[in-house]
Amino acid sequence: MKHVNLDTVDLNLLKTFMAIWEHRSLTVAGDRLHLSQPAVSHSLRKLREIFDDPLFVRNAGVMLPTDAAERLHAPIDDALTIIYGALQRHSRFDPAQASRTFRLAMSDIAEQHVLPRLMETLLVNAPRIDLDVRQLSIDELNTAMRRGEIDFALGYLPGLSNECMSLPFLSDEFVCMLRDAHPFDKPNLTADDLASLRYIYVQTNSTGHGLIDRAFQKAAIERDIALRIPHFTVAIDIVENNDLALILPRSIATRCSQNGRFRVFALPIEMPQISVRVYWHSRFSSDSGSEWLRSTLLNLFVDA
Repeated sequence: MKHVNLDTVDLNLLKTFMAIWEHRSLTVAGDRLHLSQPAVSHSLRKLREIFDDPLFVRNAGVMLPTDAAERLHAPIDDALTIIYGALQRHSRFDPAQASRTFRLAMSDIAEQHVLPRLMETLLVNAPRIDLDVRQLSIDELNTAMRRGEIDFALGYLPGLSNECMSLPFLSDEFVCMLRDAHPFDKPNLTADDLASLRYIYVQTNSTGHGLIDRAFQKAAIERDIALRIPHFTVAIDIVENNDLALILPRSIATRCSQNGRFRVFALPIEMPQISVRVYWHSRFSSDSGSEWLRSTLLNLFVDA
């Protein structure tokens, strides 16, 4: 590798290097950096000239790093972490004046619990703060948080990298919800009752949802599934108008049943608690804006 002229290297080129490294795709790297693919290709050409090496070569549609890129990755990653940290510590965040978009990852059912109260607070105290909420798999979330593309994740997320930090957000439990006009008329559910009901099955990326499946399997109860859907939100509307059952967190069920539309039952089988936490990546822990939003979330919901 030839001698590198530092005057030819800028921060955006290093960010492009890291995006290609993480995503192994010029197109995806461009999406994450909000750049066109030609712009990413141009940056890669400049990087190749600077380091006198291809750095990434295409193989079966994937951009694979060369030996030189393997050697460069850790130092560049460390350098960007130091730079980001210095900028975050220097900046002062005033929520009343700040104009910024925070990116959060959570399931649709977490959105129901969190977003109404959070947006009410932001519109009053931080009117120029925007939220961009996404649903990601654990693998996608690990990469996105490390790259700073997601500021916070909320949920039961045991598969997140140990590079992520977290604090308890709320403790919840799963319950069974039926519409008020459902023909089931007992005060409590039994295991036999669970086996006799018909269900809406919500297939989501949420790792907490797997707790339900494992608990029913352990109790040797096979659910009669009438409908499979990818989101919780519409499931609640369907249950209101049909004799179907829905397993969901008590916090959501309690709020839905306040007007008498639903009945909520404890589950008569062993079911673990849902330990919901708020997660952020350690490399952005000193960001004053993120510190403010994290405190806002915790103040709104912890022990609420």
